[in-house]
Amino acid sequence: MTNRIHHLNIDSRDPYELAGWWSKVLGYPRSDEDFPGDPEALLIAPEGTGPSVLFCQISDEKTTKNRLHFDLQPTERTRDEEVERLLGIGATLVGDLRRPDGTGWVTLADPEGNEFCVERSAAERA
Repeated sequence: MTNRIHHLNIDSRDPYELAGWWSKVLGYPRSDEDFPGDPEALLIAPEGTGPSVLFCQISDEKTTKNRLHFDLQPTERTRDEEVERLLGIGATLVGDLRRPDGTGWVTLADPEGNEFCVERSAAERA
C-alpha cells in the first residue's frame, strides 16, 4: 500500500455546526478539542471504519455540484427509514432514484448543500 486516506475534507461555512450534523449521520464523535467558531472541526472515525472527516472553514457559499460525495449504506435501518431519519434532522431531497424493484438510491444534501447518497442496506441487498 502506497498511501491511506487519513481524512476526508469538507469545506464549510461553519465547521463546528456541520461536523455536529454529520456526527448524527455517521455516529462519529466530534473531537473534544473542537469548539464553536474554530476554523476546523474533526469527526473521528472509530478504528477500522474508514477515514475521519475534517471540516475546514471557507468564506464562500457552495455553488456547484460536489466533485466527490459520500455513498452511505445504512447499518441499522433500511434505506427508506434512513432517508426519512436524515430528512428529519435537516437533510434536503436532491433526487430520488429508487426503482420499483427496490434498487437505486436517494440523493440528499446536508445543511450547507453538500450532496450525498443513501443506498440500500446490506440486508436489503441480500
